[in-house]
Amino acid sequence: GCLPQTWEDPKEEHLELKVFGDDDPIDVVEIGSSALALGTIAEVKALGCIAMIDSGELDWKVVAIKNDDPLSEKYNDIDDVPDAIKNGIREWFRWYKTPDKKPLNEFGFDEKYLNATETKKVIEETHNSWIKLKDGLTKAGKLWIN
Repeated sequence: GCLPQTWEDPKEEHLELKVFGDDDPIDVVEIGSSALALGTIAEVKALGCIAMIDSGELDWKVVAIKNDDPLSEKYNDIDDVPDAIKNGIREWFRWYKTPDKKPLNEFGFDEKYLNATETKKVIEETHNSWIKLKDGLTKAGKLWIN
């Protein structure tokens, strides 16, 4: 899924990673104890995120859990999530475009997840980018903004 009212600005270079946003909202991987139906809107707790670099563009992946999931009491930060889950998510995103003959994706920050506090900063930054886009302070390019 994605976080509404966020946007990764393709004209804004990340200060540390030196790549630009992918022109999309932030992606979310919900890791709760049951699958969500397509199109579900749910309140989630952000646990951490990983900085995927896809064809030279920054594409944040937030790991989250539904607020009402039984595991939500146990998972409060990315370090609470088992390594097998975190590794599985990262490897899936590394490889998922290769059937289309695209290269493996890479990851910033030495392939490490950022914690919940850092993830909230990423969400806030991309929300601010969305506000600028919505207010017309940033050109929409190919996006349709109503």
